[in-house]
Amino acid sequence: MSGGGSETAVGCEATPGGGDKKRDSLGTAGSPAHLIIKDLGEIHSRLLDHRPVIQGETRYFVKEFEEKRGLREMRVLENLKNVIHETNEHTLTKCRETMQDNLNQVLQRLQEATDSVCRLQQREQERKKHVWVLLKHSATPSRNNAAHIIS
Repeated sequence: MSGGGSETAVGCEATPGGGDKKRDSLGTAGSPAHLIIKDLGEIHSRLLDHRPVIQGETRYFVKEFEEKRGLREMRVLENLKNVIHETNEHTLTKCRETMQDNLNQVLQRLQEATDSVCRLQQREQERKKHVWVLLKHSATPSRNNAAHIIS
């Protein structure tokens, strides 16, 4: 079952003298029996040895897969590039302008709130001073109050 390996001829035996010369029991290399055996070897390798076919199919599949994958990845990268460009050119600029407008409004409202709180604090301090002064004056005993307290 070796697809491209060396094959040993069927029917060949080593010479009894132990030499390198082999004797073909079926005849010479061009004899019909030798051709039939050779054809049987080719038929065997074509019918039963599927490695070359499988290797070819595998190479074809990998090539097609890589091409399709490469094209798909190129489309994905192109789409990402377009989205990034759109974001940088339009969306980011629009967001920055909107943020500046809204921040200016927020800062204005914050300043108004701070001013309002300061006015309220001043009023509260003035009220506390006024109440303190009133309490201080009412806490000093007068003669009428002292007479009233003693009796």
